[in-house]
Order: sequence, then structure tokens, then C-alpha cells
Amino acid sequence: MKLNIMQTVVLAGVVLAGAAIAVTTLERPPVQVTQNGYRGVGMQQLSNPRLAEAMAARNQAPQSIVSVPDVGPKAGQLYKNVQVLGDLGVAQFARTMAAITAWVSPEQGCNYCHNPNNMASDEVYTKVVARRMFQMTAALNTQWQDHVQQTGVTCYTCHRGQPVPAYNWSEDTKPPRLAGLSAGQAGQNMPRASVGSTSLPYDPFTPFLEDRPANIRVQGTAIHPNPKVPGTKETEWTYGLMMHMSTSLGVNCTFCHNSRNWSSWEESTPQRMTAWYGIRMVRDINANYITPLTPQWQAHPNGPEGGPVQARLGHEGDALKVNCTTCHQGVNKPLYGAAMAKDYPALLIPQSR
Repeated sequence: MKLNIMQTVVLAGVVLAGAAIAVTTLERPPVQVTQNGYRGVGMQQLSNPRLAEAMAARNQAPQSIVSVPDVGPKAGQLYKNVQVLGDLGVAQFARTMAAITAWVSPEQGCNYCHNPNNMASDEVYTKVVARRMFQMTAALNTQWQDHVQQTGVTCYTCHRGQPVPAYNWSEDTKPPRLAGLSAGQAGQNMPRASVGSTSLPYDPFTPFLEDRPANIRVQGTAIHPNPKVPGTKETEWTYGLMMHMSTSLGVNCTFCHNSRNWSSWEESTPQRMTAWYGIRMVRDINANYITPLTPQWQAHPNGPEGGPVQARLGHEGDALKVNCTTCHQGVNKPLYGAAMAKDYPALLIPQSR
């Protein structure tokens, strides 16, 4: 069979398109398989050593600032308007402030949060935000050890040297197309990285990671009809969230679940309980720390004067919130488990709200 020029061009285009899809969606070898369960039940973890170097570079913890003795007058006695960290000696206070600057605003320096002519002033709104974030960090290290364990977290865990963490989310409930047959997409069928480039609902965070979350379920616990029994949409939300968690931690589903009985807690790995606490920790962060600060970001959507132009709000006007990727960034232990918090004792002490 002979093809004319037009048919040849079309065929070549189809072949190239297919090759592009294969290159961008299939994992190129070598792929390593590690068995983490009984043989024959599919309890395996996949990893690609080709990506290890890039992943390690993204998750390098910075060196700790040289420690100093906690002596001398207390910061709260020497300086004005010290609402957190006031019980630290001035040397330890300065060291902690230097670390926070390096973790969050290394290019902008102290002036990112402070008026250099009046360090006690709260006129730079980022100082108000930073104070609340410090209270949050201390709360995570003292109240959520079922998730963060003894490793703890610091500002760097999320920020990685940027005023706004690179990985965040905001509400995405409005359909991207507003007319025609494609108007009723029900928040899905638009492949997004947030759900592993699948056609699942691309905003599984709004229903599950805010202050009044839906149940994360794919199976009912009562006989129908029952309004608490999850429907198709709730099930797809759940699968979307699971895709997000798998990608965020760089693991397969069997990192937490047993493939012979996905819902069984008794047959799950210990990591499933850690993840259970992690979901609730994220809800606490978003509901009690991020969302209440929304008026601050609404008043200053691009940051303080002289700062980088980085959006603080999503396209629907809500604050940028956290999910699993914010901390984990592709590895099951943020920064490969580097225990940074222990070097900064102030992060391990509850702070007044």
C-alpha cells in the first residue's frame, strides 16, 4: 500500500506523538524492586537510581549554625515586643534569628520581617506571620510527635530558603471551562500533577485537608441507604489524595497498605498509622495557622516592599496551604530524616499563642 505525502505526514505525526507520550509517561530503566512483604502479595517498592542524585540534591539539610551557650540576659528583658523566644538568652536568641533568616529569606535578610529603624515594630506584616509560624513549628514538635517523631521540623523543612514554600495548594473548585459541553467536568478529567497526572479529581485537598474534612473512604460502614456511605465522587477524591501521598513520599501504595486487604488496619504496615497522624497534622496546620492569617496575605498578596513578587493567594482568593509535598518533596522522610530541630532548642518548647 502506497501512502501519499499528506498521509505520510499524518502518520509521522502520530508516531512522534506516541513516542512523546511514551517518553513522558513511562519510567525509563533501570528500576529497582524491593520486596517489603510476603511473596506473592505484591508488597513491593519501586525506585529508580537514575533519579537518586537529583532527589538527594533537593533534600540536603543545611549545616547547623555553631551553637552558643544560653547565658546572659533574656531576650524578652533586653528587647521590646518579643512575644516568642523571650526566654532565650540574647546570644541564643540571635543565633535562632540568624537560622530563621537563612531558612526563609536568605536573600532578603532581616529586613524581610523587620523595620531596620525599629526592630520592635510589627509594621512589616511578615513579622506577624513569622511569629505565628514559629508558634506552629514548636507545636508540631511538641504535639505531633506521632508523625514527626523525634526528628521534628524546622522552618527549613518547608521553606528551603524561599519566603514562600515551593509546594503548596489552594482551592481549585471552579471548572476551567465555563461553557459548552465541557462545562460540567466535576473538578476532574484535567490531568494534574497533584494527582499523578491522572483524570481523578485534581483538588482532593479542599474536601480532606481543611477544617471540616470529609471522610477519607472508598467503602461504606453501614447498609445502604445511608448518607454517610461514600459515593463515587468521595471514592475518587480518596484515590486522588492517595495518588498525591504516593507521589509526595516517593513510594508505592504498599508502603502503607497490604495489597491483599487494602482497608485492613491489622494487616497494614506501621507507616499507615504515621500517615494517619500526618493527615490530621496537616489539617491542624491549615485550619489553625494558615487560614486565620488569610487577611494578612490578602492585604499584601505579593509580599513586603522590596521582597520577591510571589503570590500568597490562590486564584480563588484563599491562602496557599500545605499538603504532604510541602515537607516531603519526593522522599518518605523530609530531608532524608535529618534531625535539624534538636540543634535549636527553642523549636522544641511550646510557645504562647
